[in-house]
Amino acid sequence: MTRLTLSDAQWAKIAPYCAGKETDVGRTAVNNRLFIEAVLWIVRTGSPWRDLPPEFGNWNSVYKRYRRWVKSDRFSKLFNALNDSDLEYAMIDGTIVKVHRHGQGAKGGLVIRQLANQEAV
Repeated sequence: MTRLTLSDAQWAKIAPYCAGKETDVGRTAVNNRLFIEAVLWIVRTGSPWRDLPPEFGNWNSVYKRYRRWVKSDRFSKLFNALNDSDLEYAMIDGTIVKVHRHGQGAKGGLVIRQLANQEAV
């Protein structure tokens, strides 16, 4: 089996917000955790859906379920519910974060500069 990404504690936070659980009206999902793991595998590897390992199930079924969750805005609701960070103190300090010299806007290339005082040479 493919190594799982989510710990049990992380899954305990996510499980109540997944669609198709026992308490929901309608069809109960087969395995919500395996579906979330499959989506995380796609995000982590950047692979196309067709390359999803068979341990996660049929790639087309997983993809269709993913599209249903996207259309119903389920992922944004999940992220908003799990986002407990307070961004009041989040800031970027210019004394710590420096721009690489290639990104500072200077013209590139080798420049041969003339000395101000030619007689000094």
